Amino acid sequence: MKRLRVVVAGAGGRMGQALAEGVLADPSLQLAAALDAEGSPAVGRSLGGVTVGADVPKAVAAGDVLIDFTRPEGTLEHLQACAKAGKAIVIGTTGIPDSLRKAILRAGRRIPIAMSPNFAVGVNAAFRLAEVAARILGEDFDVEIVEAHHRHKVDAPSGTALRLGEIIASVTKRNVAGVAVHGRRGDTGARPSGQIGFHAIRGGDIVGEHTVIFAGTGERVEVTVRSQSRMTYALGALRAAKFLRGRRAGLYDMKDVLGLK
Repeated sequence: MKRLRVVVAGAGGRMGQALAEGVLADPSLQLAAALDAEGSPAVGRSLGGVTVGADVPKAVAAGDVLIDFTRPEGTLEHLQACAKAGKAIVIGTTGIPDSLRKAILRAGRRIPIAMSPNFAVGVNAAFRLAEVAARILGEDFDVEIVEAHHRHKVDAPSGTALRLGEIIASVTKRNVAGVAVHGRRGDTGARPSGQIGFHAIRGGDIVGEHTVIFAGTGERVEVTVRSQSRMTYALGALRAAKFLRGRRAGLYDMKDVLGLK
């Protein structure tokens, strides 16, 4: 079978470099192009045998699928270019505003899109474990979600933490927006029943850690996943890129990729 041609966006960043490394290590894949924002010091450099560029349409035309772990404004540009060219896209960007989410839904009518707040296979196993635990334990257990990332992460809480909260709220018939509390300070009073707490730690070079605490009377259940390398995210995203090959237009997630639906 012909190698899948992959375009890596955000090639100058940590995730972009991990993605390129993953592509180069996989004989079924070809690094077709690498992108970064105009003015980035990465533009013009060589990455895995290709020169990092800023011409989005040109890069998209060279590949079969684009993988995007950038910022919402960059994701929108890449999404629009892929939709226009009829190319698939894998989106791992977090902190997505409603306007971009709507654009993704529209583009999903034209091209295949895989989107997830976290592409690491272990994290997606944690999603399922948290879902099962929430179903068994119910509202008798208080839920707190703690996440930790490196000092350079710009959004909080992480998309993965938010997704964990959404999953638990859905299982227990709650609206996560109505029960979420982000950190606590001062005289907060007793903890309301049904509340879901989110807590973000930022420091050093922590790749990513997430713990869901289900605290009941006399016992506590914890679901924890620790990512020790960005390659876990990259390998999951590459798995998603392969999944999209030959797929019909639509919006897919890691449940589809991993066959969990």
